Amino acid sequence: MNPETPFNPAGPRPPTPDRLSRYIGVPSVLLALLAMVTAITTTSCKQRQGPTQLPAPVVQVAEVRTTNVPFTLEFIGQLDSPQNVEVRARVEAFVDDVQFTEGTEVKVGDPLFLLDQKPFLEKLAAANGSLAEAKAGLNKYEKDVARLRPLAEKRAIPQQDLDNALASVEVGKANVQSAEARVESAKLDLGYCEVKAPVSGLIGAKEVSIGTLVGKGQSTLLATISQLDTMWFHCAVSEVDYLRMERRVQERGNRARDLPVTLILADGSEFSRPGRWVFLDRAADPATGTLRARAEFPNLWEGGNWLLRPGMFARARIILKIDRDFILVPQRAVQELQGRHLIWVVNPDSQAMQRLVKAGPRVGSDWVIEEGLKAGEQVIVEGVQKAREGAPVQPMTAEQVARAAAQAAAAPRSAKE
Repeated sequence: MNPETPFNPAGPRPPTPDRLSRYIGVPSVLLALLAMVTAITTTSCKQRQGPTQLPAPVVQVAEVRTTNVPFTLEFIGQLDSPQNVEVRARVEAFVDDVQFTEGTEVKVGDPLFLLDQKPFLEKLAAANGSLAEAKAGLNKYEKDVARLRPLAEKRAIPQQDLDNALASVEVGKANVQSAEARVESAKLDLGYCEVKAPVSGLIGAKEVSIGTLVGKGQSTLLATISQLDTMWFHCAVSEVDYLRMERRVQERGNRARDLPVTLILADGSEFSRPGRWVFLDRAADPATGTLRARAEFPNLWEGGNWLLRPGMFARARIILKIDRDFILVPQRAVQELQGRHLIWVVNPDSQAMQRLVKAGPRVGSDWVIEEGLKAGEQVIVEGVQKAREGAPVQPMTAEQVARAAAQAAAAPRSAKE
């Protein structure tokens, strides 16, 4: 350090532009211009690069194809037996015995229940005693008439005595008839103690047990028997479906009951035997706008049991007609907005385009497209929310999507190995 230079605690200062220009021999104005050019060049390079381009979204597509479309009507309803017979107690008594197996077939006249007979046997005995007494009285009155008639003819007794005897005979006959009626009533009540099957069919569970008092004040339900060889399908047909069905019937020149009916069970399977319409109500219900209808199906006996049972829910389907070369698309590909139907289509340039179409009836999980689509085009069925008008997309079929998912799942396992 030069002893003449004063001490500076902050240390030496950085050179100013003037000093720097002295050191390197470049004017300060030129340095400033150089800094400005550098800044402008950097900014213009950043502007030319722009934001990073995102890849086109992946959408699942399906190819539009033509097919034969059966136009069908389906009705939801319930199965029931043509005859459900309730077996009820007709007399007041205790149940002594149950003589059938629940859930089995019974024949007409098979014993079902046995009620306590002792009170009715006593009533029958009393009725027979009254009948014997009445017959004895009638016999006496008839003998009196036989004795008094010759005497009255000889005028040995007043005519009134004979008339009284004849009247007693008529009273005796009436007493005998009343006693006979009481005997028949007692026999009838006694017969009701043996409850037998009134029809043949499948009997359900017993509603009473041994020792239960039945028939007290009302006819107690004991069991129910249903005839299951033929089953009825009850449903409600809307006015629109009724008109469609009638028009189709008029085109064919036949009757509605001639249309074959297919029964679809609760598990989605079709019943093997076709049915037919047997009843359509005379008027529509103004509250619901439907008509009551009934179809008849022959039941199926397999494995020792009837397949169709009362109370089961099912659907009835009828085919009105089969149209050729119709376009079907999955329902999830169709968007409904204020009565209009829209579909996203992928053009040959892999761009998404929204198109207005005319949709017809639904067939299963598909929708009939009457106008707006052609065979061979691709419609978006999954990923519609990613599509933008005119924006590029990556169309993939369901098989390609599944393959890509399998490859993506296998990639981590390969990396670990």
